[in-house]
Amino acid sequence: MNQFLKELRFNEKGLIPAIIQEAGTNEVLMLAYMNERAITETIVTGRTHFWSRSREKLWKKGETSGCEQIVQEILFDCDEDALLIRVHQRKFACHTGYKSCFYRKINGKKGEIVIVGRKFVEGRK
Repeated sequence: MNQFLKELRFNEKGLIPAIIQEAGTNEVLMLAYMNERAITETIVTGRTHFWSRSREKLWKKGETSGCEQIVQEILFDCDEDALLIRVHQRKFACHTGYKSCFYRKINGKKGEIVIVGRKFVEGRK
């Protein structure tokens, strides 16, 4: 695992962006940041862990909500400065209750915001 971590280019704060993608549908679910410890915990447990920039602490996705992400594979880009983590998402990914954090789009030249994602009710899909 140390060899893998040595390949990565972390930013000045020791973080690397991680794009989280649903393995079954290829839908982008979220973007978060990881440090070496978050990556190590993710690899060891098979569940995603991230570094919270606002709370300045490590957190496991779904530890309070049950919205776990089960890791299928981890890839890194050609510049070695971004991760793509393909997961099986339990429940929803966004803390607002949407399946994906990317549930809004800018529509047309007027810049209208349109909701494109479906919000899940707790316990339902």
